[in-house]
Amino acid sequence: MQPVRYHVLHETRYDYGGAISLSHQQLHLSPRFLPWQLVHEQRIDIEPSPTWRRDGVDAFGNPVSWIAFHAPHDSLRIRSAMNISVLPHPADDALLAASLPWEIVRDRLAYDATAPEPGDLEAVRYLFESPHVRVKHELADFAADCFPPETPVLVGARNLMAKIFDEFEFDPEATTVSTPVLEVLVNKRGVCQDFAHLMIASLRALGLAARYVSGYLLTRPPPGRPRLIGADASHAWVSVYAPGSGEWVDFDPTNNLLPDTEHITLAIGRDFSDISPLRGIILGGGGAEPEVAVTVVPLDEEEIPAGLLDEPEAGEAEA
Repeated sequence: MQPVRYHVLHETRYDYGGAISLSHQQLHLSPRFLPWQLVHEQRIDIEPSPTWRRDGVDAFGNPVSWIAFHAPHDSLRIRSAMNISVLPHPADDALLAASLPWEIVRDRLAYDATAPEPGDLEAVRYLFESPHVRVKHELADFAADCFPPETPVLVGARNLMAKIFDEFEFDPEATTVSTPVLEVLVNKRGVCQDFAHLMIASLRALGLAARYVSGYLLTRPPPGRPRLIGADASHAWVSVYAPGSGEWVDFDPTNNLLPDTEHITLAIGRDFSDISPLRGIILGGGGAEPEVAVTVVPLDEEEIPAGLLDEPEAGEAEA
């Protein structure tokens, strides 16, 4: 039951192609504190330095930073670095099988005049449509064979996770951040964000509560090859409400596994729009897409890639 320690570096770079006279941004780049996740150090360095910055917690309990620039600038660099430990927290077959039948969970979350349990009340916010998640009968039909009568809710969720993994192809060219979930269902192609949205939408269409989780996944270089700085990426998976069985249990449909020590949680929301790493408004510029580089390194590795722990020269800010 030893924790696994990581250093994570998440770098975002914008070259705007012209002067930006005003910019307000919201950052979800600080890791969430969880019973199985310990944050030892975390810092966000910003260049140029923002005119003002405020740190707080959003409506879903995630750490968040708001920054603003009131002076002209033509580029933006944001560097988030953290040292973090993840404790083993496997959801085994016994836990899944002991969860309540999915119909009971559905009925607990349905509206009635009685006072709901506190956990149920919190879960209801993840029951309805959100900007990237539709609740349609096609999605309920897609998930129906995973939830026969009296199936434990977590067993059904595992079945649905495996179905998405088996029937869909990972294709980074097939979708964008705005691709509708019904289009993903038809084309059966996408990336981790699409598969998470699809699984969430299918669960909600059955009357079950599910939430979107953003974070990082440890990837391993080929044998004999060094770990490359910036070669990793942000990841997304799903958390399913199961009262009495850990309350919320995570599922990764992109990899068909239950997250444990190789998944690092950043934020939790209804869908991607609630917890995108960086979003906001700008005035001016010529339009640009961000360049993003992520590196996840276990701290027990004998060799840390050169440059990974270098201190930035400007725009320093402690989180």
